[in-house]
Amino acid sequence: MTRQRSSRTRRTAPSSKERSRGKLRIIGGRFRRRLLPVADSPGLRPTPDRVRETLFNWLAFDLAGRHVLDLFAGTGALGLEALSRGAERARFVESDAGVARLIEANLATLGATGQVVVRDALDFLDEPATPFGVVFLDPPFRRELAGPACDLLERRGWLANDALIYVETEAELPPQVPGCWTLHREVKAGDSHGRLYRRLPSASGDAC
Repeated sequence: MTRQRSSRTRRTAPSSKERSRGKLRIIGGRFRRRLLPVADSPGLRPTPDRVRETLFNWLAFDLAGRHVLDLFAGTGALGLEALSRGAERARFVESDAGVARLIEANLATLGATGQVVVRDALDFLDEPATPFGVVFLDPPFRRELAGPACDLLERRGWLANDALIYVETEAELPPQVPGCWTLHREVKAGDSHGRLYRRLPSASGDAC
């Protein structure tokens, strides 16, 4: 990249945006302000900082001791933020092996407890399930993956009775979700629309 210089030929100080390019910033919790490298991978689309901050303000009292599932993990921003804010452990599912390795390296850097699974998210969800209390679902845009993932989460038993599920999609395509998920909060930022759902199972605890 060509760097601009002032009329006195001194190099202009980089902006905060330039300093953090290629970095993931943890916003809150015990790892607050830590900067972590992110993979240079085509199509990688981290959740914007403003949306992430809003989401974790909503989740402030719902993360302590929870097991978290971060699907289509990408940078791992959502799962790492959850660990910073009190989640007990996190599982990251990412299909790109190189991107997944960097999530593992960032977990090691932070000394955080998590597992990274290199797998297609829909294939992973079709396996025998362990229930999670919080799930982050941020699939690649315009591939119609959110609906099938939501269906598998509910149908295959990946959700605790009182689970919270965050789904981020392109603004023009609201996800189809199971009937026992109730919309709790939502936020819009540019092309993204994030929705936080709360699972309300039947009185018997059966899936909806």
